[in-house]
Amino acid sequence: MSKRPFHLAWFLSQGYGPKTWRGLWPGSDVSRWMMPDLFVDLAKGMDRACFDYLIIEDSSNLPYTYQGSHDTYLKYAASTPKLDPAVLVPYLAQATTHLGLVPTLSVSEYPPYLLARLVNTLDHVTEGRIGWNCVTGSNDGGAQNYGHEKHRPHDERYDVADEFADLVTKLWEAWEPDAVVLDRENHIFADGSKVHAVNHEGRYFKCRGPINAPRSPQGRVPICQAGGSPRGQAFASRWADTIITNAPTVEAMKAYREDVRGRAKALGRNPDEIKVLFLAYPIVDVSMEAARERRLIEQADAAKHIDMQFSSMSRITGIDFSKFDPDQPLPPELTTNGHQSSLAKWIGKTPRSLAMSLATKQGIDYTGTIDHVAGLMQEIMEEVGGDGFLLFNGLFDRRYIMEVCDGLVPELQRRGLTRKAYAHKHLKDNLMEF
Repeated sequence: MSKRPFHLAWFLSQGYGPKTWRGLWPGSDVSRWMMPDLFVDLAKGMDRACFDYLIIEDSSNLPYTYQGSHDTYLKYAASTPKLDPAVLVPYLAQATTHLGLVPTLSVSEYPPYLLARLVNTLDHVTEGRIGWNCVTGSNDGGAQNYGHEKHRPHDERYDVADEFADLVTKLWEAWEPDAVVLDRENHIFADGSKVHAVNHEGRYFKCRGPINAPRSPQGRVPICQAGGSPRGQAFASRWADTIITNAPTVEAMKAYREDVRGRAKALGRNPDEIKVLFLAYPIVDVSMEAARERRLIEQADAAKHIDMQFSSMSRITGIDFSKFDPDQPLPPELTTNGHQSSLAKWIGKTPRSLAMSLATKQGIDYTGTIDHVAGLMQEIMEEVGGDGFLLFNGLFDRRYIMEVCDGLVPELQRRGLTRKAYAHKHLKDNLMEF
């Protein structure tokens, strides 16, 4: 038995967009993908299962890196289309009572004041259940949509993010917690002496402040980050309350978590206040054979449509993978201004092997019966030391939601591995519960 429970969250990969439209599994809502129905069902299931949060991935461009065209991306609905995650959040909030909701909002696309105001508003209307997935942007197509030729150099993007996070935190905290007095007798809504201008003048941003709304229930909302490069890890160690990451082995998971905790401690933070969640894609069924058969179907589909995987690899790195022999190792001199941590793991491997690995989520295999997968997750967390898992499935449907939220999670709860009820109202407090 694990000494303490671990956390569960869900990564809505491919963001607020179509999921099972190609019909790999039956029962998908092909024509209604833009409606919130499926995502509301997901959020309700997660609320029943006492997940910490749902993170909604996002990007703001129609990719064109692969073959210099957007055709493959549109053919497969790969990385596109995506609707704005901030619009989806209120629908999910109305359908749930405790689940944390974490939209992705890029520092490359939002001015700090606008982002601070939006997040403050969402935290108010959800009564303290909002987080912020802080990303820097990496695909130059996104930069061009916002009037720039390309993104800043990789490490400088995190310099921008450092100042950005500092400024939005100042804006969120510009109203003291007791600034709103609501004194009807003396006709005083708020005490002006407890609302402060920010007067920020930095290298990248200038803002007077304060934000024009009271401090939200959480004040500084939990920040989620996914930095994989050394500079990204340094940023996450400074700012993140929860970090999402992918590690192919238990040893890699343990090493990553220990590295982040060491960096945080060196910055004067309590490392226990950073929850590192590891990506996991479980497939559970009534028997080991049935679960493996479903995994094999997905692998066969990935092999049949390998250009879809190449297009994703191209988008992530900004490198057109159609120019490489799929069966020759990638040359060591490749560089990228995109996801450096991804490319670093790919050097020396063939594009075909990488594509299959990405498509089939190779690494730790969470396939089998509910009892088998729950036991595997228990063993992994006991070895790693914490803090939990970030579940994902780019092709999820209602059946999959029930298998996880009403099948796998109850077994984890029975084993005492995950919470059976929420102890707190706010996302931040639930994150810090254990």
